[in-house]
Amino acid sequence: MTQTLSTIDWLVILAYLLLLIGFAWWLSRQQESREDYYVGGRKVGAWPVALSIMATQCSTSSILGAPAFVAFAAGGGLVWLQYELAVPLAMVGLILFMMPLFRHLKLVSVYSYLEQRFDLHTRLTLSGLFLFIRAFATSVTVYSIAIVVDLITGLGFFWSVIMLGAFTVIYDVLGGIRGVIYSDVLQLIILMSVLLLLLLMLMESSGGVFAMLDNLDAERRQALNFSAHGLGDGETFAFWPMLIGGLFLYMSYYGCDQSQVQRTLSTENVDASNQALFLNGLMRFPLVLLYCLVGVGIASFAAANPEFLSTLPRNGDSPEYNLAVPLYMINSLPVGMVGLSMVALFAAAMSSLDSVLNALSATTMEDFVRRYHGTGWSARQELIYSRGITAAWGLVTLVMAFFVGNIADTVLEAINQIGSMANGSILAVFALGLLTARAYGKGAIAGLLLGIVVNGYFWIFVPSISWLWWNVIGFVVTFLAGWLWASVFQSNTQDVIAEEQDAVGQEFKVSDYLAREAKVNWRQRSILLMIWFGVLTILLWWLAA
Repeated sequence: MTQTLSTIDWLVILAYLLLLIGFAWWLSRQQESREDYYVGGRKVGAWPVALSIMATQCSTSSILGAPAFVAFAAGGGLVWLQYELAVPLAMVGLILFMMPLFRHLKLVSVYSYLEQRFDLHTRLTLSGLFLFIRAFATSVTVYSIAIVVDLITGLGFFWSVIMLGAFTVIYDVLGGIRGVIYSDVLQLIILMSVLLLLLLMLMESSGGVFAMLDNLDAERRQALNFSAHGLGDGETFAFWPMLIGGLFLYMSYYGCDQSQVQRTLSTENVDASNQALFLNGLMRFPLVLLYCLVGVGIASFAAANPEFLSTLPRNGDSPEYNLAVPLYMINSLPVGMVGLSMVALFAAAMSSLDSVLNALSATTMEDFVRRYHGTGWSARQELIYSRGITAAWGLVTLVMAFFVGNIADTVLEAINQIGSMANGSILAVFALGLLTARAYGKGAIAGLLLGIVVNGYFWIFVPSISWLWWNVIGFVVTFLAGWLWASVFQSNTQDVIAEEQDAVGQEFKVSDYLAREAKVNWRQRSILLMIWFGVLTILLWWLAA
């Protein structure tokens, strides 16, 4: 590192952080109930929700991990773009089958559906699993940005975590879901502006985007990899595991993860929710392409400047590649712009952290606190307790950030590995409720646990199978186990329960809700998303050529 933050840089950062807190305080004056706090009174527009979801995806793990994966990680390169082909297809499934039902039920916690369809134990099991996995993954995000803050400021890792977390928790506690959504929009604009600036600088130093691609190793330019299947050949990032595994992962993440679903539940109606998903299906790929091209530029810059990698901090015997982008920022940008680049990295971290903290709070409040306390509190009391729970989860994730280093070669891969352990199984539990009539709670929970255990076995004993396939394996194991349990092991008493749940299942016919409540023809727009999938595939084919 050859440059530190100047007074002007610090003022830029301080002004940004104070702006967020001031905005959150203003929003807090409009909140009167927990519904205002958690779903914004269901009055948020589709565009802010779509941009907020994109901002969460464009997190620090992406800004640090994706360029590192493209430029330096073993087996990495532009193949990461294959993963994004699954997004439009996942949006089709959510738009047509899941979101109409969730909007009809007017949920705050997505897991409350599981109690209506199965039983309380299923709801609490899935809710508790979300709390554990999402808190753990969020702590990885906090860890990743804290090491960057430490690198640039010299504050030390401990104080870097406190600096990042304190401001995020304060504006999240005050602003609620509206604070999350609108601050995410601002953060996305800042982040994309800085990334575009970096890309232009890298293109200029390399002689243009095509020169950057030419300077990248031929293996890393291959955006499509049909030569492997990932089922025991040791090839994690082949086409089929990234497409099929990614489809199951994104269906689960966008449709069954409270941190994502909560924002789509904050819109006025099912059309607005579907519009947010539709926009995300169209716009996410260009965003991911942007930070992957930054990775191409960093690789080209490192090839032309061999001393660059030697200045990176060490992670054992190898450089800490996740810090390549921030190191380039602080060495290449002028005074003031370094502060803005730090704001961009803060924005990336905060856009992930704020939404998760609010979702952890909502899940805790809806699925545990209110479920057992009842409805004796006033709306004002529920709002105060909701804020307190958000603050508590903020403290938990910040403490966990001190214990999650060295999980994977890149932060990006670490986040996806954590999720892939359970995402497929979680999706299967919802699918058992939506697609079968006789499945019931005990079988769904048994299948969920079995799916996670099987994926754990593959992680430890069969590492040659791509972790992307875990999403499919978990889904298949859980779905089959839940269905077989209901078909084979039901007693006569359980047959009665199954008949009751069959009636519930018949009541929740998603296609009926879509036709009854949506004013837009979402089947036609789903075809547009599938056409977009074809366009993106052709683009990656061209890059590979």
